[in-house]
Amino acid sequence: MVQCAKCRRVLDGKEGGDRVASISGSIVGDECIESYYLCKDCCVYTVEVYWDCFLGEEEASTRGPLSKEEGDEMVRLIRRCQEPWDKKCRCEAHRGYFGDSLD
Repeated sequence: MVQCAKCRRVLDGKEGGDRVASISGSIVGDECIESYYLCKDCCVYTVEVYWDCFLGEEEASTRGPLSKEEGDEMVRLIRRCQEPWDKKCRCEAHRGYFGDSLD
């Protein structure tokens, strides 16, 4: 369950709900998935960060709130990839999002 980082409303994680974009990348053998949620009540983004550690426990956390402008920019970048769920993708969008961190 993800809550808005500003108003604490429970955000709908279903496609078409509050979750508007996700991207996955492989970093030093770990999978990192970042999902962007837009709160309809206060118009800010909350980011859920999920780490599936190759040699350890998985972790989940959230960060934010991000302004609508900052979140919209990241969502546009993610949507430039046709397969943002592919942690092995090395397209321009993945490289731009994760920088030099990708395996």
